[in-house]
Amino acid sequence: MSGRVWVFGDDVNTDLIIPGRYLDNYDPKHLASHAMEGADKEFPTKVTPGDIIVAGENFGCGSSREQAVLALKHAGVSVVIAKSFSRIFYRNSVNLGLMALVSRSAHGLFEDGESASLDAEQNALVSVDERKSARFEPIPAHIAKILDRGGLVPFIKERLNR
Repeated sequence: MSGRVWVFGDDVNTDLIIPGRYLDNYDPKHLASHAMEGADKEFPTKVTPGDIIVAGENFGCGSSREQAVLALKHAGVSVVIAKSFSRIFYRNSVNLGLMALVSRSAHGLFEDGESASLDAEQNALVSVDERKSARFEPIPAHIAKILDRGGLVPFIKERLNR
């Protein structure tokens, strides 16, 4: 998994991820067209499939709106790496199939637009030139199974169809 890195600070709340004024339309394309607009108005035009958000503490705090995760996922964000997540945002990410990784060192190391990739074997985000590397906490096995299926609903459907 590789893409460009987009850096955000601490306490990025769900209203910054998807402003409430856009919640009258739940279409994923509509939500994606306004992803992160509260924090960076240009983000929806800059993000491309596979891109990576690197953030500080408490990413996804605020309301419990699932649309925040849907907006990021459908905008093309492949993973959010933060120092910490709000519990409900983290759980919504797992449920909806968006990888959320905890790294104490990625924030402040990478810059906006820099290309990087995830090294699953080393549990690290690595710059393309391999000069920068930030380790992240391993994904627990039970969460990896859910993410591998694309979220909780596909995971449960598969288990029920066995």
